[in-house]
Amino acid sequence: MKITHTEIYRFSIPMEPFVIATGTMHFAQNVLIRIYTDTGIHGIGECSAFPMIVGETQETCIAMAKDFAAILKGKDPLEIPERMNDLLGYADHNNTIKSAFDMALFDIAAKDANLPLYKFLGGTKRTIETDMTIGIDTPEGMATTALKYKSQGCRILKIKLGKKVHDDIERVKHIREAVGEDLTLRLDANQGWSFDDALFALGELEKYNIEFCEQPMRTWYDDKLPELNVNSPIKLMADESCYNHHDARKLINSQSTTYLNIKFSKSGGILEAQKIHEEALKHGVKCMIGSMLETRIALSANLHFALASPNVEFFDLDTALLGHLVDPVVGGLTYNGYFLDVPEEIGIGAEADEFFLEKCESWTV
Repeated sequence: MKITHTEIYRFSIPMEPFVIATGTMHFAQNVLIRIYTDTGIHGIGECSAFPMIVGETQETCIAMAKDFAAILKGKDPLEIPERMNDLLGYADHNNTIKSAFDMALFDIAAKDANLPLYKFLGGTKRTIETDMTIGIDTPEGMATTALKYKSQGCRILKIKLGKKVHDDIERVKHIREAVGEDLTLRLDANQGWSFDDALFALGELEKYNIEFCEQPMRTWYDDKLPELNVNSPIKLMADESCYNHHDARKLINSQSTTYLNIKFSKSGGILEAQKIHEEALKHGVKCMIGSMLETRIALSANLHFALASPNVEFFDLDTALLGHLVDPVVGGLTYNGYFLDVPEEIGIGAEADEFFLEKCESWTV
């Protein structure tokens, strides 16, 4: 099997403004690719650029996608480690756009094996329940949003923080008082606190029964994570501090965190995500599968990976519910309330809506 050509789409998804500590997103800066082969099989991949975190924009993803497509042309898509090494040999980093290529290669491989991706990866179906994320707002506004999600059957809330620490404490206080004690609350500071602020906030927030706090400090304070971890009454989860399995190994060995958050936009896709999961599994460190602002295409791939990864215990796969104003996907992951499932179709089982793609700027390499 050989790759004949790749289609690249500017896959912009309009959405309601979404605020986190590092910035506000007004549309999902996504890129869609489709890799075609000489056997008639094609694979689909999607990534969502989050420049304030990964340093990639939609424009840089498109530019690199054109180069990557040229590099892979004429090569065997089933040799996934070799193909991803081809991309690494050309450019270090750029993990967000690499994840779209990785995803499309796995889609091709699973289709060639005539299996749904989760079965191709060695997984089995299990119950998957996602949290629902609340973007930064006033304490009262966030409490109102929390009550709305609770009324819709949500049982797990992820609260975005990372602004002024005293305001953040008020945000959590208002939410807990609004929803009561029966909902699970998770925090995500998105690198917004200093060490002193993080230590203070985590101490003050313990009484609100918090499951864990993601990424309390900027990654340049990773040397202080072991000290924060040992002194925090709330368990920590490393997100932006963990891009690859080497990061995972260092975080685990230094006792910097209790949990790890795996995202394809950081790992560069499924291949490296598997290595992070394996590193965590060896040490009994539980993982979360997370996402940026992807549609149900990439979310489907996320769920397939999670179904084949027994050490993934937490699920943050709500991005298609976070104010996307259109759903340009046919097939793929489905939501039954906040419980998720993927179809038994071969591969990822999701495809882009052709009518939506007709309106997208595109290139063929």
